[in-house]
Amino acid sequence: MIRIGEYNTLTVKKELNFGLILEDGQEGILLPKRFVPRGARPGDTLTVFLYHDGEDRLIATTQHPLGILGDIVKLQVVSITPLGAFMDWGLMKDLFVPKSKQLSGMRLGGEYLVKIYLDEKTGRLAATEKLEPLLSNENLTVKEKDLVNLTVYRRTDIGYVVIINNQHTGVLHFNEIFRDISVGDKFEGFIKNIVSAADSTSGETQIDVVAGKPGYDRTEDAADKVLRLLKENKGHLPYHDKSDPEAIYSFFGMSKKTFKMTTGRLYKERKITITEEGIALA
Repeated sequence: MIRIGEYNTLTVKKELNFGLILEDGQEGILLPKRFVPRGARPGDTLTVFLYHDGEDRLIATTQHPLGILGDIVKLQVVSITPLGAFMDWGLMKDLFVPKSKQLSGMRLGGEYLVKIYLDEKTGRLAATEKLEPLLSNENLTVKEKDLVNLTVYRRTDIGYVVIINNQHTGVLHFNEIFRDISVGDKFEGFIKNIVSAADSTSGETQIDVVAGKPGYDRTEDAADKVLRLLKENKGHLPYHDKSDPEAIYSFFGMSKKTFKMTTGRLYKERKITITEEGIALA
């Protein structure tokens, strides 16, 4: 069964002058010649993205859009019409945002966070800026310490509201942020704490998140970085557990807490030594 708005692996049914016809169990789906991989022939299997072109025909492409069905992504408006706006999402045909799915009217050149959905009436892909009704913490699909994908949603007085796995909302507190972030940024994180609706002051389930990986697993990538920087600086760096947090973040791109966990682990593994002057390769 084919899936519109997603990647599908289909078999080449036949070859034409203007492209390939891919097997879909019916008449077939066209992969235009400009997107045909070199050497592709009938019988081969290709991974393609399916969507409707400007003439409302289901079509395949080997291009990769900036988002697929269900994704929440930050896109730029490239044209405005009385019915809505069109956003660049990396394909030949721009993604349509109906006027009824906009919050306060989109402007040409503006960038907005939208969710890609399949319109039930037309069967075509579209986008909506109205994300709140699509996000819920009532039936959670995550638990504490789970690795998750985060999308920065909006800034608040205590931090940033983030979208978790395109389904839930959580808060990334300012004291857990160690680099510049902005709305639309995506990165990996984990669930730090969940407060049930019964226990929260708001009456809704609240989720706190942290960027990176939980516990010592979080130091895996950091360890490689510390070792690389040591090698690039003749085996010695003037940083230790008494160094200024800002100086550590400026040089290593990590919090002082992560730096201490990382260097402590490397010391136990006898990969580095720690002195009053800093750290050095063992």
